[in-house]
Amino acid sequence: MNESEQTYHIPVLLNESIDGMNLHPAGIYADMTFGGGGHSKEILRRMDKNSHLYSFDQDEDAEKNIVDDSRFTFVRSNFRYLHNFLRYYGVEEVDAILADLGVSSHHFDDSERGFSFRFDGKLDMRMNKRAGMTAADIVNNYEEERLANVFYLYGELKNSRKLASVLVKARTQKQIVTIGDFLEIIKPLFGKEREKKELAKVFQALRIEVNQEMEALKEMLYAATEALKPGGRLVIITYHSLEDRIVKNLIKTGNVEGKVEQDFFGNVQTPFRAVNNKVIVPSDEEIARNPRSRSAKLRIAEKKE
Repeated sequence: MNESEQTYHIPVLLNESIDGMNLHPAGIYADMTFGGGGHSKEILRRMDKNSHLYSFDQDEDAEKNIVDDSRFTFVRSNFRYLHNFLRYYGVEEVDAILADLGVSSHHFDDSERGFSFRFDGKLDMRMNKRAGMTAADIVNNYEEERLANVFYLYGELKNSRKLASVLVKARTQKQIVTIGDFLEIIKPLFGKEREKKELAKVFQALRIEVNQEMEALKEMLYAATEALKPGGRLVIITYHSLEDRIVKNLIKTGNVEGKVEQDFFGNVQTPFRAVNNKVIVPSDEEIARNPRSRSAKLRIAEKKE
């Protein structure tokens, strides 16, 4: 394994998440976010010979990390299509589903992918380079109000309207093609002391919109709810409040909106039981070793029998 493969992505909350899957003999498992393969490799290490793991990733770069193991199947697809692919492989139910919703370090560190404001390059941000709009398409073509909503909803930026207004005005002069073009326009809107944090929010908002991350997450969670066996485990690592709220809502209420439905006796109707009532976060040692893990939150739920 060369250095670039080793640093593709350091798996976050590795032992805590795999322990949470409650692996057992002859189990069928799904890793929805293969990436550098860190979580999948640990699952395979702990699995017996009669178990099988299906790992999903829509990014062609992740294919370079595929494991040569008869107990492993790589699925080159967005995880929102979990239901379709399980049916394709003739899988009725699975024993545990894991998803680490973080963006791989590889993406942030690859200047050509356009995920980070630390490099110049094309304003792209697509996880699947074969499909869909780029971040440049969004900043050049969205109407001002829609652009403002993206920054407000997905970046929680207080100056979202101003940001959208400045971008719409700037693009009438010339197309915004590169990260450099983009930063030149938006940097003056942020004070030096908070610049990095605010830029990270802007880039997060665009990335979420480009990849339709919230919609894909909701679809995957509903598919996972259906696919899990009674007693099966759902193990999800989130990195920002939007994702975490959706996951928490699903576990508590059985739906991503958090609408509470009760039975005749006042019990909340949800197919899940929370395994960890208190969210699990990385230790100080893990954060020191891998600073990108600092915002991670792990939730584990079990499907009711």
